[in-house]
Amino acid sequence: MFKKRSTVSLNSVLNVFKKGGAMDRTVIAYVIYLLVSIGLTVWVARTLSRNGRVFLADVLHGNEKLADAVNHLLVVGFYLVNLGFIALYLSGDGTISDARGIFEALSTKLGVVLLVLGVMHLANVYVLNRIRRRGAMEREQVPPVPPQGWVAPQPQA
Repeated sequence: MFKKRSTVSLNSVLNVFKKGGAMDRTVIAYVIYLLVSIGLTVWVARTLSRNGRVFLADVLHGNEKLADAVNHLLVVGFYLVNLGFIALYLSGDGTISDARGIFEALSTKLGVVLLVLGVMHLANVYVLNRIRRRGAMEREQVPPVPPQGWVAPQPQA
């Protein structure tokens, strides 16, 4: 009546990654790289989203609904660009032979990911600041009192 379930043990899963009895260090480096990179990306995106909302509301002249929508779109774009970069940068140059190689590969890969996250953050802040300045300049160009009349040009003598 009931079929016997096949169970997959942790050991059988880990055996897939073994080469010659020792865990493949390249796979370990990949797993650590993905966990740390994705964790950093999520943390930066949440931090930017939470703190950038107020800035966006100012840029968009207090329109909270529009600020939330733009904030969400920026976060989605941030995730797509950074997770795409993380996936493309995953492939290694070769096989990692020892523990030192794991740390060297991870430091290089994570360093580049952190630099890309920083550049993305600075680019977002720069663009939003330009939008904010443009809006401030437009508000300053509006005269405080509407024009009250028109003066005809004087003929030159």
